[in-house]
Amino acid sequence: MITESEYKKITMSVLAEGWAEIEGQLRIHWSMVNACLQFASWGLFSLVLAEVLRDSYHALCHQVSWLAKWHNKHHMAYRRDLSIVSLKAYQDSQLYHDILESSLLVAILAVTALLIQQIGFWLGVAYACTFLYGASVRYFQGSIDTDYNHLPGPLEAIPSVWWVNRSYHWRHHFDNVNAYYSGVFPLVDIILGTALSLKGKTVALTGASGALGQALTAELLKHNAKVVALTTNPEKLQGHDGITVVAWQLGNEAALKERLEKVDILIINHGVNVYSSRTSEAINSSYEINTFSALRLMDIFLTTVTGPQSKATKEIWVNTSEAEVSPALSPLYELSKRSLGDIVTLKRLDGDCIIRKLILGPFKSQLNPYGVMSAQQVARAILFFARRDFRNIIVAINPLTYILFPLKETSTWLYYRIFSKKAKSE
Repeated sequence: MITESEYKKITMSVLAEGWAEIEGQLRIHWSMVNACLQFASWGLFSLVLAEVLRDSYHALCHQVSWLAKWHNKHHMAYRRDLSIVSLKAYQDSQLYHDILESSLLVAILAVTALLIQQIGFWLGVAYACTFLYGASVRYFQGSIDTDYNHLPGPLEAIPSVWWVNRSYHWRHHFDNVNAYYSGVFPLVDIILGTALSLKGKTVALTGASGALGQALTAELLKHNAKVVALTTNPEKLQGHDGITVVAWQLGNEAALKERLEKVDILIINHGVNVYSSRTSEAINSSYEINTFSALRLMDIFLTTVTGPQSKATKEIWVNTSEAEVSPALSPLYELSKRSLGDIVTLKRLDGDCIIRKLILGPFKSQLNPYGVMSAQQVARAILFFARRDFRNIIVAINPLTYILFPLKETSTWLYYRIFSKKAKSE
């Protein structure tokens, strides 16, 4: 007979052994999970590093003369529609650019992998080898089999914001060779501020005689843009050097079509603030100026987005203001600007050209003499973010705006995407 105390001892021993076995199995499983996570983390890091190194080398090729001599072979191989100039030019581009670049990339990543001794990092080495293999095959076989970003033909999509597509990369070849360096995702361009080049661009700006309009004009000129000042008060801008002043009248936006055909970027910045008024005249004025006039200008400009490369170069920037999500202590200003912002979100779904929103907090101007920020600060911030390809440019002192606007914009975009569609006739 086993006594009760002996039975308890046996039971506790069995349980202890069982728990020790379970604990050992858990340790083994956790070790495997940890190894997988470590492999994945180092692998992802190596892929990102590979692209950063590629893009950094690309940027250096446009800054260092002896590297540019070899890299220019790549640019010389393509016509404006990205068709190949000749087989020899294409093979030279593979030898002096693609093979050279990918060889350096493989060497740097392989040495790094040997130094850090993390097996996951070899994923980046393997990734780099695919570039070297592809370039070598294209060179030695003597066949034209270019990558996606260099496929010839018209550009059917606007430049992507999350990765580099054909339209994005086309701008590097034919818009400004000293910008748009990125090859897969635009991290390096965002850091360098080369995701949008303003050099040589013709920029038309409404509300040019206002505080922000004049500040934007000054900043655009600093970035070597050609400014066309669209204003209902041309006398206020006479004598300004470096800009073309064009008078226009509210309701007669169609008269600007010929002028807008030669414009690369249209900035819609005009508006009115009736403050506390709620009369019929105030309602009509707020919507006519802040909403309907802006929409008519957008529609007219969109008709000029024609030609095989226009989707890559044409843009619209719309000042919808912080009133999209925050009180402006002016109900009609808020209502008219929110309506404008919602319709701009709707129009973005068509992908006719890049449309940026300027979500601006209170700055000192004729519309708001009590603004906290200065127009110059706001203008500098707008161009800072635009050159990094931000599609929603928020410049505000209210921290809630940076939280509320993305939530509002994402939910509105999703709702419109599901429940609206482009007319078949279009």
